Amino acid sequence: MNIQLLRLRTEETIEFKEEMQEAFQHGFDSAERGGNRQNQWQVLPDKDFYQSLESEGAEAYEAVVADGRRVGGAIVVIDNEMHHNELAFLYVKVGVQSMGIGQAIWKAIEALHPETEMWETCTPYFDRRNIHFYINRCGFHAVEFFNEHHPDPLMPEQFDHEDGLFKFEKVMK
Repeated sequence: MNIQLLRLRTEETIEFKEEMQEAFQHGFDSAERGGNRQNQWQVLPDKDFYQSLESEGAEAYEAVVADGRRVGGAIVVIDNEMHHNELAFLYVKVGVQSMGIGQAIWKAIEALHPETEMWETCTPYFDRRNIHFYINRCGFHAVEFFNEHHPDPLMPEQFDHEDGLFKFEKVMK
């Protein structure tokens, strides 16, 4: 799959955020939650999206195919001094999953940042599809499990640690 990453334009931010939220909600609804349960909370709250987008070193990319259609995107946080970078969010647009797009986005991100020594990201414990993707498709390793007994010190207090998150790392150099 040939994917091109374009810097997110300001005028595209809201549509990008809504597509990402839809993709995350779709993944949540079809994960271990039964597929037909309706949630009363937002999987990706607006404030988390904007906080990530406005972080120092943040870069947001639209993933587009040859005809210019956006099929996904990502937000990364680049540390040009330490070269330990974060994949804050990666999504594939609803309706085009399971076509290799996520892996193509990830490979394009790696190619854009060859100076990276280590990448890190997190995903919820129940999202087996994401866990498979990061470990088996992208080469990450699970290095920590945050939960009510071992909370992430960087996670906001309102995060429900009862659900838990896996932290992944990928050493590049």
